[in-house]
Amino acid sequence: SAGLDLVGVFLFAILTLMTLIANLVFVEEVIYIYRKIPSSKRSILIWINAAAPVIATTSCIGMWIPRSTMFTDFTAAVFFAIVIHKFLLMMIKECGGQKLFLRRFEKGRFKISTGPCCCCCLCLPRVRITRRTLLWLKLGTFQLAFFRPVLMFLSIVLWTNGNYKPYNLSPDGAAIWINCFIGILTIIALWPVGIMFQQVRTILNCKKIIPKFALYQFILILSQLQAAIINILAMQRIIPCVPPLSSSARGAYMIQQLLIVEMFLITLISRVVYRRRYDDLEPPEGTPEEGDHNEQTP
Repeated sequence: SAGLDLVGVFLFAILTLMTLIANLVFVEEVIYIYRKIPSSKRSILIWINAAAPVIATTSCIGMWIPRSTMFTDFTAAVFFAIVIHKFLLMMIKECGGQKLFLRRFEKGRFKISTGPCCCCCLCLPRVRITRRTLLWLKLGTFQLAFFRPVLMFLSIVLWTNGNYKPYNLSPDGAAIWINCFIGILTIIALWPVGIMFQQVRTILNCKKIIPKFALYQFILILSQLQAAIINILAMQRIIPCVPPLSSSARGAYMIQQLLIVEMFLITLISRVVYRRRYDDLEPPEGTPEEGDHNEQTP
C-alpha cells in the first residue's frame, strides 16, 4: 500500500471505514442478542451474524497487508466452515430443539434429492426423520468445521517448507490436492443444510428462514465461488498485470475489495433480518405444557 496514489488512498480509507462500520453494527447486534434472545440461541446467532463482519475484517487486513492474504483467507474459510454447522443447528433450534424437532416431524421424511450433491437424483428415496438421521446431518456439517482447520494447519506447514503455493495448481503441487479435498468436504457439508432447509422452510417461514438462508447462501457464493472465479481469471492472465502488481496480486485485491463492500451490505441486511423478535412455534400435538416449558428454558 506504500505506492498508493490519492485515489487509492481514498478507496482504501472508504473500504476500511466500511469494515469498521460493519464491526460496530455487529457489536451492537451482539449486545441486542444478549439482552433480548434466550441464552440457548445466543451463541448460534452470534456465530452466524459474525460471518460477514469477520470476512470483511480479514479482507481488509489482507488489503492493507498483502503478504498476509493466505492467512486471512484461511481464517475466513475456517470461520465460515463453522458457520455452516451453526446454521444447521439454528434451524433445529428454531424448531424448539432436537427433541421437539423429532416429535414435530416424527412421521416425516427427509428429501435428500437436493443440492449441491443430489439435486438431479430425483429418484432417491426419502429418509425417515430419526435421531440417527439427524445425527448424520450434524456430522455432515461438523466434518468441515473439523477438517478445515486441520487442512489449514497442514497448508501452513507445507508453505513454511516451500511445498505449498496457493497459486500453483499444477498436479505436482500440494495446493491442487488440498483444494480439491476441501471442495469435496464443502459440498458434503452443504448438503445437510440444504436437506434441513427443505424440511423446515414452510414451518419456519414465520421466522423468516428463507431470507436468513438467502443471506447464508450469498456469503457462501461471494466468499467462495466469486473468489475462485477471480483467482482462475488471474492465473490465466485474463486479469492483466499492472506493475508493480502481478495478475495474482490484482486478483487478490479485487476479491478483498469486493468482499468488503458485499459483506458490509450483508451485515446491514442481517441486522434487519435477525434483529426482529419472532414468536416461538406452537408445540407439536401431544406435547405436555410442562415438557414444552422445560424444553424452552435454557
